[in-house]
Amino acid sequence: MQSVPAGLAPPRTSPSGRLPFALHASILIALLAASSAPTPLYPRYQTQWQLSALDITVVFGAYALALLIALLTTGTLSDHVGRRPVLLGALAVQIASMALFATAGGLTTLIGARVLQGIATGAATGAAGAALLDLEDPARPGRPALANSIAPVTGMAAGVLAATLVVRFAPVPAITVYAALIAVFAAQAIALASTPETVRRRPGALRSVRPHLALPSAAAHALLLNGAAVVAVWALGGFYSSLGPGFTRLVSPGGPEYAGGMVFFTLTAVAAPTVYFTRGLRADVSALLGSCAVIPAALLTLAALHLAGPVLLFAGAALAGFGFGAVSQGALRAVVDSVPAREKGATLASYYVLSYLAMSLPAIGAGALASGFGLRTAAPVYAGCVAVLATVAVATLAAPLRGRRRSPPPDAHAGPATSSHTSASPDTPAPEISVLTTRNR
Repeated sequence: MQSVPAGLAPPRTSPSGRLPFALHASILIALLAASSAPTPLYPRYQTQWQLSALDITVVFGAYALALLIALLTTGTLSDHVGRRPVLLGALAVQIASMALFATAGGLTTLIGARVLQGIATGAATGAAGAALLDLEDPARPGRPALANSIAPVTGMAAGVLAATLVVRFAPVPAITVYAALIAVFAAQAIALASTPETVRRRPGALRSVRPHLALPSAAAHALLLNGAAVVAVWALGGFYSSLGPGFTRLVSPGGPEYAGGMVFFTLTAVAAPTVYFTRGLRADVSALLGSCAVIPAALLTLAALHLAGPVLLFAGAALAGFGFGAVSQGALRAVVDSVPAREKGATLASYYVLSYLAMSLPAIGAGALASGFGLRTAAPVYAGCVAVLATVAVATLAAPLRGRRRSPPPDAHAGPATSSHTSASPDTPAPEISVLTTRNR
């Protein structure tokens, strides 16, 4: 029988434990749905308030940077005060941000709403993700890592689709979509208040909110190995999320208003099942396949711009979604599975810091470039940089695989093995082997 790490409640295996797991997963999904809900509304905001491409990416970047600050300061807070208090506070802030969105009258209010939303999402992402890890069922190992990978893209897909439908069919969409989200978050807060806590409180809460990153050496090695791939896919996601609607109008000027939202929906809708169907692959193989898909995705995006082909644009978004899902699933699994249970929450926060930096900073740079030289110039530069990053990722991830294929079998130069484990030579990098052979059992 597996022992329970200090500070953690025993895993729940009864049906009563499945409800908390589903609740925490739904919180992650709803938070990320809210993060993508403004995407179909960006063209309307631009027209109504005369906003530039840079303004839109600043709004988008404000969310991501606020989320990063929250991750850096509250990433391990739930390890000390409990998951539930952090999540309840985050949901309250998220409701306030939705109310601010619904009453926004200009750029300043929009930025303020995104900052509040980023703080709430950053605080809740680490706590909800760690709660899922706390609730791992020994009979279904690997389910929390899968949920942490699939919930964000599922949420983004649901949010952008729902908002697109509201823009297309509902009256006053800029109010309706946020009112619906307020109702969802309020219901989740009520359900969470009666859910058992998954960790015991421990001292050090004030010390934990000092901005810091806690990344064990094994996780740092895994993140370094997958870093270029993670940056490439999240940067591409940031482009489609912030500048996607404007880019869609550039490719197809006569298209419907909701087409911009559907491009980002295509990316996220493909990413979600990709996470699920690649879960049986080794972590490094999954990340490598995703990185390979990013290169043609960037090329299709450029082709859509020069050939005025919306079909090419949607095909590129679908390939980008496959790359996003495969890389996110493989990289997250490699990073989180390489550390003990007591360090998973902090490790998860560090992974998301890199992800959201990659999502926000390049998008802001692209917005500045688009404001100065036009989106027709900024888009090829952005796509080219992403393709270069993906190429670096392919080379980085493929090198260890080539080395393993060239290595002789364990018994090539030795007698019969006496156990199932072979001793590594002094120059064999053990951390690398442990990361690359991580599986989602």
